[in-house]
Amino acid sequence: MGPILLVLLLALILFGVGFAVKALWWLAVIVLIVWLLGFVIHPPTGGGQRGRWYRW
Repeated sequence: MGPILLVLLLALILFGVGFAVKALWWLAVIVLIVWLLGFVIHPPTGGGQRGRWYRW
């Protein structure tokens, strides 16, 4: 009974880690798209300089 519970617990942990990693990949892709759109879509500024939508 003990080894079966350990295998099931290990499978549950690995499934949770796999789901979290996949979710983080999707989040990284969305952030990358928004970041790239920031270079394409930027507010116009005076003086001929390119505007930045972020404040770093």
